[in-house]
Amino acid sequence: MSSHKDTAHRGQRLLSFRKLQASLVVACSIIWSSANGTTASAGSEPTTPGLDPVAALRASQAVVGKQVSDFTMLDRSGQVVRLSQYRGKPLLVSFIYSGCFQVCPLTTRSLQSAIEASREVFGTRQFNVISVGFNQPADSPPSLKAFAAQHRIDQPNWEFLSPHASIVDALTREFGFSYAATAGGIDHVLQVTLLDAQGRIYRQIYGEALDADALGEPIRQLLNSAPAPQQIQLDDLVDRIRLLCTVYDPKTGTYRVQYGLLIEIAGGVTFALAMLWFFLAEWRTQRRARRRRSAQQHHAAT
Repeated sequence: MSSHKDTAHRGQRLLSFRKLQASLVVACSIIWSSANGTTASAGSEPTTPGLDPVAALRASQAVVGKQVSDFTMLDRSGQVVRLSQYRGKPLLVSFIYSGCFQVCPLTTRSLQSAIEASREVFGTRQFNVISVGFNQPADSPPSLKAFAAQHRIDQPNWEFLSPHASIVDALTREFGFSYAATAGGIDHVLQVTLLDAQGRIYRQIYGEALDADALGEPIRQLLNSAPAPQQIQLDDLVDRIRLLCTVYDPKTGTYRVQYGLLIEIAGGVTFALAMLWFFLAEWRTQRRARRRRSAQQHHAAT
């Protein structure tokens, strides 16, 4: 009985530690965004006291597992885009404001580096990325287009979207994204939200410095648990094998191929093909023998 209680206590302590750890990450993120925001004019006063890290974390985690509504926004070209258009693949969503000169560019470059580091594994067809400009009306399509061009973001699976000011509150609330205007710019949680293929929030990823594993591992989990398409293409098969045969290397910050596992898979496929060929050859041999016996019996009868 005591061992069960000790195990339960250890589990509760671990859960409390993880909550504290997540709270510290969010707190540091908010402090960083506040300290490195745009410079305030002399004598100006904050419009709000800033964000409460505990409340921000609670709001961020409360939406995990929930379905996001089908919001309508504009892309960099001014074309209408619905969030439902991104269903079918994992989707990374980051909130930025184009008037930020340090934090948002830093987190965007960090996100870009993480995506580039995992491109050999996931390519650009396995998942999508959108950056949403929440500071309206300043974050217009032209402003986000200029922001993307300034940071040389041209990946085919990454888009910048501008929501109408009337939906910003509902949009950020559904993503668990907290922000507040201050004298130094805008305090906000540094988070990237990962949605599954059905548009449900799968995980919140915090911090201004993202590495390939922080993004790649949850994406890998989603892709590995996704059902195979009814008509799987050769490229899809290669991608699935690549997902199984790669592992994150913290020394290089990239994914590398596990050749041992690749050899095992190749050996298994070779064995399966050999057995298939054996049974097919045996079936053909027996079929020819039956035909010969049938022909001989027919010849004897006539």
